[in-house]
Amino acid sequence: MDIATVFGVISAFGLVLLAIMMGGGIGLFINVQSLLIVLGGTLGVTLINYPLKDVLGVMSVVKNALFTRTLAIGEMIEKFNDFAQKTRKEGILALEKELENVNDAFMKKGVQLSIDGMEPAQIRQILETELDFIQTRHKSGAEIFTTMGTFAPAMGMIGTLIGLVQMLQSMDDPSSIGPAMAVALLTTFYGSIMANVICLPIAGKLKSRSQEESLSKEMTIQGVISLSAGENPRIIEQKLQAFIPPKMRKVE
Repeated sequence: MDIATVFGVISAFGLVLLAIMMGGGIGLFINVQSLLIVLGGTLGVTLINYPLKDVLGVMSVVKNALFTRTLAIGEMIEKFNDFAQKTRKEGILALEKELENVNDAFMKKGVQLSIDGMEPAQIRQILETELDFIQTRHKSGAEIFTTMGTFAPAMGMIGTLIGLVQMLQSMDDPSSIGPAMAVALLTTFYGSIMANVICLPIAGKLKSRSQEESLSKEMTIQGVISLSAGENPRIIEQKLQAFIPPKMRKVE
């Protein structure tokens, strides 16, 4: 998990909880009926929108996107430069042992295809197909969380209406007005928290990490294709440098 995610979680949840504790305790903000309306309702409408397997699989997408380390750009360029140097001196088969030190599965697969003697065009087709499916999974995960963030406040509003109806029906009993009003207000609170502190930020982070990972894998494809074609290490480095902003490029 990157530092921005850690800081965001701490600030978003920590400061809200601190404000609640300063105002009289967290017990005032716990209402089972409101939680059932918001959580159950949001999950239900999400299942109506998406297949069960997509909803169940979204957590693995979140885990991979938020906690899996993407190979740094500089590290990737250096790795391909080393591969190119070794290939130039000893041939492509010499990279077989080097793969033991490669942790990135996508890069490892691409280099292995080159070692196996597959044509560059075929390698590109295989890797780009895999990249397309990775992007599709990430997009689906972001869309599911966006959907949940859209429906959570709506379920909170439904809960508010339920609480108001209950309150109006029991105006002759003052002791029941408070609990009904609590349901009305807390469902809106839960819906807002779920949407704006959990679902929508996760959707935004998934989109951001998907873009980063796509760039990394596109660079990997270019590096593998150039490596397979036997290009000069300097040319490979320049091709990979073209993927990043000028201020981040290595200057010699």
